[in-house]
Amino acid sequence: MTRTKNNLLRLSLYVLLIAGVWAPLSSWVSPPKASPPNVVLFFIDDMGYGDLSCNGAAGYTTPNLDRMAAEGTRFTSFLAAQAVCSASRAALLTGCYPNRIGIFGALGPGSPVGLNPEEETIAELLKEKGYATGIFGKWHLGSRKEFLPLQHGFDEYYGVPYSHDMWPLHPNQARANYPPLHLIEGNTPGKEVKTLEDASELTPSITERAVGFIRKHKKQPFFLYVPHPLPHVPLAASGRFRGKSSAGLLGDVMMELDWSVGQILQELKQQGLDKNTIVIFTSDNGPWLNYGDHAGSAGGFREGKGTSFEGGHRVPCIIRWPGVVPAGRVCNKLLTTMEILPTVAKLCGARLPKKAIDGVDMMALLKGDDTVTPRDHFYYYYRQNSLEAVRKGDWKLVFAHPGRTYEGFLPGKDGQPGPNTENHEFPMALYNLRRDPGERYDVREQNPDIVTALEKLAEEARADLGDDLQKRKGKNVRPAGRVEK
Repeated sequence: MTRTKNNLLRLSLYVLLIAGVWAPLSSWVSPPKASPPNVVLFFIDDMGYGDLSCNGAAGYTTPNLDRMAAEGTRFTSFLAAQAVCSASRAALLTGCYPNRIGIFGALGPGSPVGLNPEEETIAELLKEKGYATGIFGKWHLGSRKEFLPLQHGFDEYYGVPYSHDMWPLHPNQARANYPPLHLIEGNTPGKEVKTLEDASELTPSITERAVGFIRKHKKQPFFLYVPHPLPHVPLAASGRFRGKSSAGLLGDVMMELDWSVGQILQELKQQGLDKNTIVIFTSDNGPWLNYGDHAGSAGGFREGKGTSFEGGHRVPCIIRWPGVVPAGRVCNKLLTTMEILPTVAKLCGARLPKKAIDGVDMMALLKGDDTVTPRDHFYYYYRQNSLEAVRKGDWKLVFAHPGRTYEGFLPGKDGQPGPNTENHEFPMALYNLRRDPGERYDVREQNPDIVTALEKLAEEARADLGDDLQKRKGKNVRPAGRVEK
């Protein structure tokens, strides 16, 4: 009995000794690092500022996006880098003005031009940090194999290589002579999209692939890029949404896109990833207004897609990250799609591209610090390299230029475009976007000092990037990728 007591006493002393040694040592051990955040980026095609119900849409609702806005921050002065497909997408993925990297317009099928492989994308930067990278939707940065997503940092790709109106059913097919449109899986053409019924499955199939990507990579950080092809024309909604809205087919399409967002948000929650995922929702440019009832809403801003007025550039933007991005907040500061790359790189611990970019880090503002102003000014370029306007704060100086206008033309109906002109002569004008967001009142004469300051900024852009309107070549532009035809 005595021996048993002695053994117990020795054991107790041994336990106390070990505890005493490890207690101070445990204070030296760092707590486990937080997992790198996942990134989900929605980039919707031709969705106007007024196409969400939280931004005033009528005839349908977007409850999932409204909830996302309530749980995150809604940005009301967020601009696409250029008001056309390929250029806008190049800017998003590289953080550069698209004319800096030689991309402009909307690249056609088989174009020998595409995103230069020497430019670094968000996907490439995150892949270096161990992220799984996937794109499901529209690419439109070159349809040749050399330019497809798998050659630009993405592990997985499913979707259309360019706008889905570039197909044999185009209203101007006799002139355009578009080839058959195929979905792409990785680098390989797959099923042909032959009819509107085929097109109606784009949103559901892209959503299914995106959800599957989350499930597949739930145990590692991932970057999920979802550039939905719709509501770019031709409009098509699947059977479950056709006829559901009171705004016609456009409303049905918007409701289905909102459903898609909801499915992906729900999957994040079901996989326990909700609180460690930043979700960004925005659009590539404003609505294509001459399509009338098949076009979205610019939300009261002037003009639409293909113009340097606010209706072409001002797009919806909602960012949600529970516990990091303030909920129910509205931010009115000037920001652009080019900010997404440097911001995402910073929050994911990735480096910036080796070559100069134009995007700025907006992380402090994103987290709720309204004392910071990440972006000071913005240049509105269009066509190949025409500097059509410059903005600083609420002031916007539009330079005299020929350009697209929808005003004065009867819009189209039921999927057929109405007329417009590409060569309307716009005069030079100064607008105060706080008082005059519709850009109707030229106040140059009242504000000569503002004009002088904005003209100085424009001169800096012309030296850097050039300006076709003044036949100026920029010193710091880089070539697009190019292959032999």
